[in-house]
Amino acid sequence: MNSRKKVPMRKCVATGEMRPKKELVRIVRSKEGEISIDLTGKKSGRGAYLSKTREAVETAKKRNILSKHLESQVDDSIYDELNELIEKESRLS
Repeated sequence: MNSRKKVPMRKCVATGEMRPKKELVRIVRSKEGEISIDLTGKKSGRGAYLSKTREAVETAKKRNILSKHLESQVDDSIYDELNELIEKESRLS
């Protein structure tokens, strides 16, 4: 009997698409209020998932979506970091 593993799905806060968790990047706000990119998906704190596309990052920045979801001000450096991460991954594939 071959049972298939269930793929965890998450919703992108910018596009509203449901995608497998591995296709999204998690941004997390810790209890101390520090916002960071969570590549492991296991950091504790309030998280928001974002598609690994430049369009999703631009939409989130323009509409201030991450700040609303994380209930804290998101610095521009986080968006720059996300863009670098997406660029790096696109070069690898």
